[in-house]
Amino acid sequence: MPRPTEIKLRTESRLLEVLFDDGSSYRLSFEYLRVFSPSAEVRGHGGGEGTLQTGKQDVRIVGVEPIGNYAVRLLFDDGHSTGLFSWDLLYQLGRDAAANWARYIERCTAAGF
Repeated sequence: MPRPTEIKLRTESRLLEVLFDDGSSYRLSFEYLRVFSPSAEVRGHGGGEGTLQTGKQDVRIVGVEPIGNYAVRLLFDDGHSTGLFSWDLLYQLGRDAAANWARYIERCTAAGF
């Protein structure tokens, strides 16, 4: 998997921009990162799609903490801070953003949101 060469927090546009060593770059919205957090709170402890996260349209990232040479912890202004976003996960979230978001919207619609 490619590794990030640069991570930029764009607070005004609410985007995390991640550039990778294979030349790819992704602009991931704070909302998208919050609802796809790899934390147990969001993903659950078993299989399946985890707990549906809603009402996160205005969430902000207030901090980015490096975790060794393999991940970052994103600190959200709603108090969520338990997900570690590995380099592989950030790459997959960027690469698969359209499909992930479409699935998320389908889940929200099915749940009545």
